[in-house]
Amino acid sequence: MDSASQDINLNSPNKGGLSDFMTDVPVDPGVAPRTPAVEGLTEVEEEELRAELAKVEEEIITLRQVLAAKERHCGELKRRLGLSTLGELKQNLSRSWHDVQVSTAYKKTQETLSQAGQKTSAALSTMGSAISRKLGDMRNSATFKSFEDRVGTIKSKVVGGRENGNESLPTSPGGGDQPLPDPAPF
Repeated sequence: MDSASQDINLNSPNKGGLSDFMTDVPVDPGVAPRTPAVEGLTEVEEEELRAELAKVEEEIITLRQVLAAKERHCGELKRRLGLSTLGELKQNLSRSWHDVQVSTAYKKTQETLSQAGQKTSAALSTMGSAISRKLGDMRNSATFKSFEDRVGTIKSKVVGGRENGNESLPTSPGGGDQPLPDPAPF
């Protein structure tokens, strides 16, 4: 068997059976290996298809080269106009954010969150009113009034001297050399 026609399929039982001189030969990707004609195609049809394939592959290579040249030209024009990648990124982000804001999903989410916020605000307002009412009720209770009277009495004893124009604090009855601490305002 000719070594050039050996099976190179890796799933074949002959894998790795290539001779040493074949492994060192560079393979040209532009040259397709000859395979037997596909059933139903004549050699002439096969040659026409191969010629068309080669032509399409050349066109693809040419188009890639043209695209690369156009991209370089575009980059040069942007550089000359002072347009930077950062500016383009900002513009793209701005455009994307605008697209998100006009989307149906965003509008529905915004509406739902707005309604939830309004309901939460109403609930907190109601709860605050209830707490205020309860504190008012508690303040009017006999227990709180008694506590308030006692605090008022203590305050008047502690701050009583200041209200009469005397700025000095009364001294403690035990020692006289230690003034009372400044009371916190009520």
